[in-house]
Amino acid sequence: MLHVVHHPHYVSPAAPGSSFSFDKYGLVMQALAESGADPLLHQPDPMPRAWIEAVHDPDYVDEVAACRVPPVKARRIGFPVTERVARRAFLAPGGTWLAAKLALRHGYAANGAGGSHHAMADSGAGYCVFNDLAIAANRLIVERDAARIMIVDLDVHQGDGTAVLTAGRPDIFTFSIHSERNFPARKARSSFDLGLPDDTDDADYLAALAGHLPAAIDAFAPDLILYQAGVDPHREDKLGRLALSDEGLADRDRFVMRQARRRGIPLASVLGGGYGDDRLAVARRHVGSILALYEAFHDAGMPGETGTAALLDSL
Repeated sequence: MLHVVHHPHYVSPAAPGSSFSFDKYGLVMQALAESGADPLLHQPDPMPRAWIEAVHDPDYVDEVAACRVPPVKARRIGFPVTERVARRAFLAPGGTWLAAKLALRHGYAANGAGGSHHAMADSGAGYCVFNDLAIAANRLIVERDAARIMIVDLDVHQGDGTAVLTAGRPDIFTFSIHSERNFPARKARSSFDLGLPDDTDDADYLAALAGHLPAAIDAFAPDLILYQAGVDPHREDKLGRLALSDEGLADRDRFVMRQARRRGIPLASVLGGGYGDDRLAVARRHVGSILALYEAFHDAGMPGETGTAALLDSL
Protein backbone atom coordinates (compact mmCIF):
# COMPACT_ATOMS: atom_id res chain seq x y z
CA MET A 1 0.00 0.00 0.00
CA LEU A 2 1.26 3.46 -0.94
CA HIS A 3 0.99 5.80 2.06
CA VAL A 4 0.66 9.51 1.21
CA VAL A 5 0.22 12.39 3.64
CA HIS A 6 -1.98 15.25 2.43
CA HIS A 7 -4.09 18.02 3.89
CA PRO A 8 -6.55 20.21 1.96
CA HIS A 9 -4.91 23.25 3.53
CA TYR A 10 -1.63 22.42 1.83
CA VAL A 11 -3.29 24.34 -1.00
CA SER A 12 -3.45 28.10 -0.44
CA PRO A 13 -4.26 31.03 -2.72
CA ALA A 14 -1.24 32.94 -3.94
CA ALA A 15 -0.35 35.65 -1.46
CA PRO A 16 -0.95 39.23 -2.66
CA GLY A 17 1.96 40.54 -4.68
CA SER A 18 3.53 37.10 -5.13
CA SER A 19 3.92 34.93 -8.21
CA PHE A 20 4.39 31.81 -6.08
CA SER A 21 1.40 29.49 -6.32
CA PHE A 22 0.46 26.82 -3.81
CA ASP A 23 -1.94 25.05 -6.17
CA LYS A 24 0.82 22.59 -7.13
CA TYR A 25 0.01 20.64 -3.98
CA GLY A 26 -3.59 20.12 -5.04
CA LEU A 27 -2.50 19.29 -8.57
CA VAL A 28 -0.21 16.59 -7.18
CA MET A 29 -3.25 14.84 -5.76
CA GLN A 30 -5.05 15.23 -9.10
CA ALA A 31 -2.07 13.80 -10.97
CA LEU A 32 -1.79 10.96 -8.46
CA ALA A 33 -5.44 10.05 -9.12
CA GLU A 34 -4.88 10.27 -12.89
CA SER A 35 -1.93 7.88 -12.58
CA GLY A 36 -4.22 5.09 -11.41
CA ALA A 37 -2.48 4.82 -8.07
CA ASP A 38 -4.77 4.14 -5.14
CA PRO A 39 -2.88 5.52 -2.14
CA LEU A 40 -3.97 5.39 1.45
CA LEU A 41 -4.23 9.05 2.44
CA HIS A 42 -3.28 10.33 5.88
CA GLN A 43 -4.16 13.81 7.16
CA PRO A 44 -1.58 15.49 9.39
CA ASP A 45 -2.11 17.70 12.39
CA PRO A 46 -0.26 21.00 12.64
CA MET A 47 3.14 20.59 14.23
CA PRO A 48 2.92 21.74 17.88
CA ARG A 49 4.66 25.05 18.39
CA ALA A 50 7.05 23.62 20.97
CA TRP A 51 8.65 21.40 18.32
CA ILE A 52 8.93 24.27 15.83
CA GLU A 53 10.46 26.49 18.52
CA ALA A 54 13.00 23.76 19.28
CA VAL A 55 14.50 24.61 15.86
CA HIS A 56 13.30 28.14 15.07
CA ASP A 57 13.53 31.33 17.10
CA PRO A 58 10.31 31.68 19.15
CA ASP A 59 10.02 35.34 18.13
CA TYR A 60 9.98 34.32 14.46
CA VAL A 61 7.41 31.60 15.17
CA ASP A 62 5.27 34.30 16.83
CA GLU A 63 5.61 36.49 13.74
CA VAL A 64 4.39 33.68 11.50
CA ALA A 65 1.55 32.63 13.80
CA ALA A 66 0.31 36.22 14.08
CA CYS A 67 0.85 36.94 10.35
CA ARG A 68 3.16 39.82 11.28
CA VAL A 69 6.29 38.73 9.43
CA PRO A 70 8.31 41.92 8.72
CA PRO A 71 8.63 42.97 5.07
CA VAL A 72 12.36 42.23 5.03
CA LYS A 73 11.72 38.62 6.02
CA ALA A 74 8.75 38.33 3.65
CA ARG A 75 11.06 39.38 0.82
CA ARG A 76 13.50 36.63 1.78
CA ILE A 77 10.66 34.11 1.83
CA GLY A 78 9.31 35.32 -1.51
CA PHE A 79 5.75 36.08 -0.41
CA PRO A 80 3.89 37.66 2.52
CA VAL A 81 2.69 35.36 5.29
CA THR A 82 -1.10 35.50 5.26
CA GLU A 83 -3.42 33.50 7.53
CA ARG A 84 -3.66 30.69 4.94
CA VAL A 85 0.10 30.64 4.41
CA ALA A 86 0.69 30.52 8.17
CA ARG A 87 -1.73 27.62 8.59
CA ARG A 88 0.07 25.73 5.86
CA ALA A 89 3.45 26.52 7.44
CA PHE A 90 2.41 24.69 10.62
CA LEU A 91 0.87 21.77 8.71
CA ALA A 92 3.81 20.91 6.43
CA PRO A 93 6.20 19.95 9.28
CA GLY A 94 3.42 17.89 10.80
CA GLY A 95 3.09 16.15 7.46
CA THR A 96 6.80 15.37 7.19
CA TRP A 97 6.82 14.02 10.74
CA LEU A 98 3.75 11.88 10.03
CA ALA A 99 5.29 10.54 6.79
CA ALA A 100 8.40 9.57 8.77
CA LYS A 101 6.30 7.80 11.40
CA LEU A 102 4.48 5.91 8.64
CA ALA A 103 7.78 5.02 6.98
CA LEU A 104 9.09 3.62 10.24
CA ARG A 105 6.02 1.37 10.33
CA HIS A 106 5.63 0.50 6.65
CA GLY A 107 9.04 1.15 5.08
CA TYR A 108 8.05 4.05 2.81
CA ALA A 109 5.65 6.99 2.92
CA ALA A 110 5.46 10.33 1.12
CA ASN A 111 4.47 13.77 2.31
CA GLY A 112 2.58 15.60 -0.43
CA ALA A 113 4.30 18.85 0.61
CA GLY A 114 7.40 19.78 2.60
CA GLY A 115 11.04 20.08 1.69
CA SER A 116 11.34 23.68 2.94
CA HIS A 117 15.09 23.43 3.21
CA HIS A 118 16.06 27.13 2.97
CA ALA A 119 14.33 28.30 6.17
CA MET A 120 16.75 29.47 8.86
CA ALA A 121 16.29 29.86 12.61
CA ASP A 122 14.94 33.41 12.62
CA SER A 123 13.61 33.80 9.08
CA GLY A 124 12.30 31.93 6.11
CA ALA A 125 13.90 32.13 2.67
CA GLY A 126 13.48 30.86 -0.87
CA TYR A 127 9.73 30.06 -0.63
CA CYS A 128 10.29 28.29 2.71
CA VAL A 129 8.70 29.43 5.99
CA PHE A 130 9.59 26.69 8.52
CA ASN A 131 12.19 23.98 7.92
CA ASP A 132 10.05 20.84 8.11
CA LEU A 133 13.04 18.52 7.59
CA ALA A 134 15.00 19.85 10.56
CA ILE A 135 11.88 20.09 12.75
CA ALA A 136 10.75 16.55 12.00
CA ALA A 137 14.23 15.07 12.38
CA ASN A 138 14.72 16.73 15.76
CA ARG A 139 11.34 15.56 17.07
CA LEU A 140 11.88 11.99 15.87
CA ILE A 141 15.22 11.81 17.65
CA VAL A 142 14.04 13.46 20.88
CA GLU A 143 11.05 11.12 21.06
CA ARG A 144 13.36 8.17 20.32
CA ASP A 145 11.65 7.08 17.13
CA ALA A 146 15.10 7.18 15.52
CA ALA A 147 18.63 7.59 16.81
CA ARG A 148 20.41 8.60 13.58
CA ILE A 149 18.70 10.34 10.65
CA MET A 150 20.15 11.07 7.22
CA ILE A 151 18.59 13.88 5.21
CA VAL A 152 19.26 13.18 1.53
CA ASP A 153 18.62 16.40 -0.38
CA LEU A 154 18.63 16.08 -4.18
CA ASP A 155 16.77 19.30 -4.91
CA VAL A 156 18.57 21.43 -7.50
CA HIS A 157 19.16 24.03 -4.76
CA GLN A 158 21.40 23.32 -1.79
CA GLY A 159 19.53 22.84 1.48
CA ASP A 160 21.41 25.61 3.24
CA GLY A 161 18.85 26.07 6.01
CA THR A 162 18.82 22.39 6.88
CA ALA A 163 22.61 22.32 6.96
CA VAL A 164 22.81 25.33 9.29
CA LEU A 165 20.01 24.20 11.62
CA THR A 166 21.52 20.73 12.09
CA ALA A 167 25.22 21.70 12.04
CA GLY A 168 27.34 19.91 14.61
CA ARG A 169 24.75 17.27 15.43
CA PRO A 170 26.27 13.79 15.41
CA ASP A 171 22.80 12.24 15.07
CA ILE A 172 21.78 14.03 11.84
CA PHE A 173 23.71 13.75 8.55
CA THR A 174 22.90 16.15 5.69
CA PHE A 175 23.74 14.94 2.18
CA SER A 176 23.29 17.39 -0.70
CA ILE A 177 23.89 17.11 -4.44
CA HIS A 178 22.82 20.33 -6.14
CA SER A 179 23.57 22.84 -8.87
CA GLU A 180 26.71 24.72 -7.86
CA ARG A 181 25.75 28.00 -9.58
CA ASN A 182 22.13 28.07 -8.45
CA PHE A 183 20.48 29.60 -5.37
CA PRO A 184 21.65 30.10 -2.68
CA ALA A 185 24.63 32.11 -3.87
CA ARG A 186 26.40 31.53 -0.57
CA LYS A 187 26.31 27.82 0.24
CA ALA A 188 26.24 26.45 3.76
CA ARG A 189 28.26 23.39 4.79
CA SER A 190 26.33 20.14 4.80
CA SER A 191 27.80 16.91 6.14
CA PHE A 192 28.39 16.12 2.45
CA ASP A 193 28.07 18.57 -0.46
CA LEU A 194 28.57 18.12 -4.16
CA GLY A 195 27.88 21.03 -6.48
CA LEU A 196 27.35 20.05 -10.11
CA PRO A 197 28.06 22.20 -13.19
CA ASP A 198 25.29 23.60 -15.36
CA ASP A 199 23.61 21.19 -17.78
CA THR A 200 24.73 18.03 -15.97
CA ASP A 201 22.84 15.23 -17.72
CA ASP A 202 21.38 11.91 -16.59
CA ALA A 203 24.52 9.81 -16.93
CA ASP A 204 26.84 12.22 -15.14
CA TYR A 205 24.32 12.94 -12.39
CA LEU A 206 23.66 9.27 -11.71
CA ALA A 207 27.38 8.52 -11.72
CA ALA A 208 27.93 11.23 -9.10
CA LEU A 209 25.07 9.89 -6.99
CA ALA A 210 26.32 6.31 -7.21
CA GLY A 211 29.84 7.45 -6.42
CA HIS A 212 28.92 9.10 -3.11
CA LEU A 213 25.56 8.13 -1.62
CA PRO A 214 26.17 4.43 -0.81
CA ALA A 215 29.43 5.21 0.98
CA ALA A 216 27.80 8.02 2.97
CA ILE A 217 24.95 5.76 4.07
CA ASP A 218 27.34 3.00 5.10
CA ALA A 219 29.60 5.39 7.02
CA PHE A 220 26.77 7.09 8.93
CA ALA A 221 24.48 4.05 9.31
CA PRO A 222 21.17 5.90 9.72
CA ASP A 223 18.03 4.18 10.91
CA LEU A 224 15.82 6.58 8.91
CA ILE A 225 16.24 8.58 5.69
CA LEU A 226 14.31 11.78 5.01
CA TYR A 227 14.50 12.30 1.25
CA GLN A 228 14.08 15.76 -0.25
CA ALA A 229 13.04 14.62 -3.73
CA GLY A 230 12.87 17.95 -5.53
CA VAL A 231 12.12 17.61 -9.24
CA ASP A 232 13.79 20.89 -10.18
CA PRO A 233 16.94 19.17 -11.55
CA HIS A 234 14.67 18.49 -14.58
CA ARG A 235 15.95 20.04 -17.80
CA GLU A 236 12.67 21.97 -18.31
CA ASP A 237 12.44 23.37 -14.79
CA LYS A 238 12.05 27.14 -14.66
CA LEU A 239 14.51 27.58 -11.77
CA GLY A 240 16.88 24.69 -12.43
CA ARG A 241 20.25 24.65 -14.16
CA LEU A 242 20.69 20.89 -14.56
CA ALA A 243 19.47 18.71 -17.44
CA LEU A 244 17.84 15.55 -16.14
CA SER A 245 15.13 13.89 -18.20
CA ASP A 246 11.95 12.31 -16.86
CA GLU A 247 13.71 8.94 -16.88
CA GLY A 248 16.78 10.43 -15.25
CA LEU A 249 14.70 11.68 -12.33
CA ALA A 250 13.03 8.29 -12.04
CA ASP A 251 16.41 6.53 -12.10
CA ARG A 252 17.64 8.90 -9.39
CA ASP A 253 14.69 8.05 -7.15
CA ARG A 254 14.89 4.31 -7.79
CA PHE A 255 18.59 4.39 -6.91
CA VAL A 256 18.00 6.22 -3.62
CA MET A 257 15.24 3.83 -2.62
CA ARG A 258 17.28 0.74 -3.50
CA GLN A 259 20.13 1.95 -1.31
CA ALA A 260 17.74 2.38 1.60
CA ARG A 261 15.79 -0.81 0.99
CA ARG A 262 18.82 -3.08 0.69
CA ARG A 263 20.05 -1.86 4.06
CA GLY A 264 16.64 -2.13 5.69
CA ILE A 265 16.38 1.64 6.26
CA PRO A 266 12.89 3.21 6.22
CA LEU A 267 12.54 6.23 3.92
CA ALA A 268 10.09 9.14 3.93
CA SER A 269 10.02 11.51 0.97
CA VAL A 270 8.95 15.14 0.69
CA LEU A 271 8.19 17.09 -2.48
CA GLY A 272 10.77 19.85 -2.51
CA GLY A 273 11.16 22.12 -5.51
CA GLY A 274 9.63 22.02 -8.95
CA TYR A 275 8.78 25.13 -10.95
CA GLY A 276 7.23 25.99 -14.30
CA ASP A 277 4.37 27.78 -15.98
CA ASP A 278 2.68 24.43 -16.64
CA ARG A 279 2.04 23.54 -13.01
CA LEU A 280 0.24 20.30 -13.87
CA ALA A 281 3.37 19.11 -15.70
CA VAL A 282 5.39 19.90 -12.56
CA ALA A 283 2.84 18.07 -10.41
CA ARG A 284 3.13 15.03 -12.68
CA ARG A 285 6.91 15.05 -12.18
CA HIS A 286 6.37 14.97 -8.42
CA VAL A 287 3.95 12.07 -8.80
CA GLY A 288 6.45 10.29 -11.04
CA SER A 289 8.98 10.62 -8.22
CA ILE A 290 6.60 9.20 -5.61
CA LEU A 291 5.66 6.28 -7.86
CA ALA A 292 9.29 5.53 -8.78
CA LEU A 293 10.15 5.40 -5.07
CA TYR A 294 7.17 3.17 -4.34
CA GLU A 295 7.93 0.77 -7.18
CA ALA A 296 11.61 0.56 -6.20
CA PHE A 297 10.59 -0.06 -2.60
CA HIS A 298 8.93 -3.26 -3.77
CA ASP A 299 11.44 -4.48 -6.33
CA ALA A 300 14.50 -3.20 -4.40
CA GLY A 301 16.85 -3.88 -7.28
CA MET A 302 15.74 -7.42 -8.00
CA PRO A 303 16.82 -9.10 -11.26
CA GLY A 304 15.14 -7.79 -14.37
CA GLU A 305 15.86 -4.07 -13.87
CA THR A 306 17.10 -2.16 -16.87
CA GLY A 307 18.54 1.27 -17.50
CA THR A 308 21.47 3.38 -16.40
CA ALA A 309 20.58 3.34 -12.71
CA ALA A 310 20.47 -0.46 -12.61
CA LEU A 311 23.90 -0.64 -14.23
CA LEU A 312 25.38 1.86 -11.77
CA ASP A 313 23.76 0.10 -8.84
CA SER A 314 25.52 -3.14 -9.76
CA LEU A 315 28.99 -1.59 -9.48
